[in-house]
Amino acid sequence: MGGPSLKLLVLKTRQVDKLRAFYQALGVELVEEKHGDGPVHYAGKVGDAVLEVYPLPDGSDTADATTRLGFTVGKLPEVFQALKEAGTTVAGEPKETAWGLRAVVPDPDGRAVELYQG
Repeated sequence: MGGPSLKLLVLKTRQVDKLRAFYQALGVELVEEKHGDGPVHYAGKVGDAVLEVYPLPDGSDTADATTRLGFTVGKLPEVFQALKEAGTTVAGEPKETAWGLRAVVPDPDGRAVELYQG
């Protein structure tokens, strides 16, 4: 039997529209969903996994900004430009590293998101 693989990643936020726009700029096609009495949220495929963006439940103060995510994208310079145009604050341009072309940008909740050219 093979090792585990990621199936689902749920990000909860007070800024659903901003988070949705950010991850769509990465190329994640997020569609609106609602299950039963649950809240409206957005879901999209990232490889074999599903990424979901949910509103934070009432009573939760802030989103977790300590989680670090990493994505391989097709054309990093184009994705990076789309993020800047969407209002993402960036500290520097993509750089060539031992792991290939790489950039680290914050999502709207402050999570560090590593981007690698595929």
